[in-house]
Parts: sequence; structure tokens; C-alpha cells
Amino acid sequence: MIVSINPNKSDWKELIQRPALEQQNLQATVDGVFNAIRSKGDQALLAYTEQFDKASLSSSVISEKEVNTAEKLVSQELKDAITLAATNIGAFHAAQKPNRIEVETAPGVVCWQEAKGIQKVGIYIPGGTAPLFSTVLMLAIPAKIAGCDEIVLCTPPGSDGRVNPAILFAARFAGVKQIFKVGGIQAIAAMTFGTESIPKVDKIFGPGNQYVTAAKQRASQLGVAIDMPAGPSELLVMADETAIPAFVVSDLLSQAEHGIDSQVICVVKNKNQIQAIQEELETQLAALPRKEIAEKAIENSKIICIPNDQDCVDFINEYAPEHYILCVQNEDFYLDQVRNAGSVFIGNYTPESAGDYASGTNHTLPTNGYAKSYSGVNLDAFMKKITFQKITEQGIQNIGPAIEHMAAAEQLQAHKNAVTLRLEYLTNS
Repeated sequence: MIVSINPNKSDWKELIQRPALEQQNLQATVDGVFNAIRSKGDQALLAYTEQFDKASLSSSVISEKEVNTAEKLVSQELKDAITLAATNIGAFHAAQKPNRIEVETAPGVVCWQEAKGIQKVGIYIPGGTAPLFSTVLMLAIPAKIAGCDEIVLCTPPGSDGRVNPAILFAARFAGVKQIFKVGGIQAIAAMTFGTESIPKVDKIFGPGNQYVTAAKQRASQLGVAIDMPAGPSELLVMADETAIPAFVVSDLLSQAEHGIDSQVICVVKNKNQIQAIQEELETQLAALPRKEIAEKAIENSKIICIPNDQDCVDFINEYAPEHYILCVQNEDFYLDQVRNAGSVFIGNYTPESAGDYASGTNHTLPTNGYAKSYSGVNLDAFMKKITFQKITEQGIQNIGPAIEHMAAAEQLQAHKNAVTLRLEYLTNS
């Protein structure tokens, strides 16, 4: 890890930089796949699956038989764990249900707001070396609670043409009925345009690599909403002398093992903490099955010593971490000043992996500094708010003259007439 001790604020801009992503030809690749899917549909979809996933398929549709077979391959212990996680995720997101808001803004003028589920949502679930069945729960469960009519799930197959059994079990458990073996840019394109087999959706959710992220951003330019521009995973640990080094390192590595483009940051108060953390890092890293991936991520990662509490807070808010672990004695000081973070984990016994799996909060979070302007996925992400109003005769007489004056001042005569005609009608009758 890169070590920086008491850096000047002028150096912070460089310290908060994420690893650079390979942009060369990325947009051209995305556009090429999108154009092919739009014009050739399933034919192009199957060709790209063979090209990128090395799987030769006759159909991308996952049958009920495949789901039944997959369910038998999942151990009872994992089924029980998924059930517990789903219960907690459901409880936390159900508590977020908004109530109808109704206000009589003036006598005879009633306005109200109601939340409605987005009709068709698409869920992208990465596969590959780390099949994220937990993300199925994080996205499908809130979609169901929000009242989304249709949930479409896309996930890449292995070269044998199969999908990880835990993904299929989690999808069935969460009530997803439309599941497709398709990944990468082509999956996002299919949900953007629709194909013969995959429905077009209104909003796309889910994490992915830089290709998936770029594809989602392209989809947003074509009229399909996305959850957020989420990229490689990241984590920041704020640790003082009360933090346990083994716990700190375990959390750093929990994100570093996601991918070589992940980044982890450890902010400490005392430079004497650095050696213990580095020694623990070497010990834990040596035992990781995904050691090679984590090692490359650690190369892009940093230990930063900032002695002053306020400077620590300011640096963390400037970095705006996806995951923020806080292990300090004066935690109230830090919590009071949290402004930019995807999700916050407090104390030595709150590992980031609890939020990834089973505590109940959502793990689909903004990365790359987007926590400054985006929330993590929550129930609201699957809903839109519709406003209503009803005005009585008394109501239009109360606010009508103000509307007329404002419309006239903006030189919008038809707007003014829409009120004037009603007021004259009431006066004449």
C-alpha cells in the first residue's frame, strides 16, 4: 500500500484519485454492441454470448427446469443463510415505505403525493469468479416491496452454459420469474431496447465492470433510467488506536478481493499504527484464495496518517467512500459530520461484509466519489412519486388571480386564459 503521512491539503486531490480505468475504444465497443442488439435482437445476443462468455446457447431464457435443478444443488446451510438475509433485507426496506402526503395548501386547493412502483425494472447480476447471488436479494426484494410489476434478471453464463445455482435459487426465493443467461454490454443493451425474448425495461439496476458501467450510462442516454454510475468497489477505514488491526485489515481485504481495480483506503491518527496494519496485511493476504486479485488492488490502495480529527473528517467527506468503516473512540464527532458516504459501518464489530449480506441495508452503493450526489439503492429507487391536485370552485377563486398575474408577467396568455375562463364562468353563473 502507498503510505502518506500528514499530507498537505494541496495533496488531497491526488490522494482521492481512484485507479484509472481503461477507456480506449470502450465507448466504441459499447456503441457497436448496442447497435447490433437493436437491429438483430436475440441473434446478436447469442453471438455475443458465445464471443465473450464462450458459451454456445440456443436460447438465453432460463427454464423452470433449470431453476429446479439449481435449487437441488444449493446446500441447506446456504439456503438458510439466504433466508435469514432475505428476512432482514425485507424488514429494512419495508420500513422505508412512504405514506401518502396530503395538504390543503389553500381553502379549496388540495394537493397530495403518492409513491408508485416503477412498472418494469431490470436487474444485472455479475457472474464470473464471484457470482453475486446476494445482489439478487438486494435488488429483487425491494423491487417486490415497491410494487414493480415486472422484474427482468440478466446474468452471464459460464462457458458450460450454466448459471451459478445460488443465483437461481436466490432469484426464485425473491420472486423473480424472468431470468436470462446474458451478461456484459449485451445484457444492458437487451434490457434497453428489448429483444424477441428479453423485455425492454424502464430502469436498470446492478453493479458491474467498466463495460457494464459504460453500457448503463449509454442506456441512460437512450431513455432508460439507471440506479447510479457504479464502478469498481471501494472502502475507507477510519481507525484510531482503539481499532483492532486484524479487523481493519480483514475489512480492507474484503473489498480488495473484489477485483484488481478495487481500491481501499486506511486513514489512521497515529503513524505508529501503520506497521501493525502492514504486518497484518501480509499475514492475511498470504492466506487468501483470491490473493492475486487482492494484491493488485492493494497496489492502488493507501494508508494515510492524518493526526487531526477535523482534517480526517474533511478528507473522508472529500473522498466520499462507497463503504465507510469507523473505528474510533470519539465516534459521535465523526458521525455528526458524515456528509458523503454510501454506507457507514460503526465500531470494531461491524464488518463491511455484514452490509454486503445479511444486516438488512442495501449493498448497491455509489462509487468513484458519486456518494457526494447519489444515495445507495433503497426502496425509493424502485418508485416514483406522482403528485395530484383537486381544486374546488372556492379554490380557483382563491388562487386564480395570482395565477393570472404570474402568467401575464411571463407572457403566457394561454396559461392566463385557462384560469380567466373559469373565473368568468363562475362569476356569470
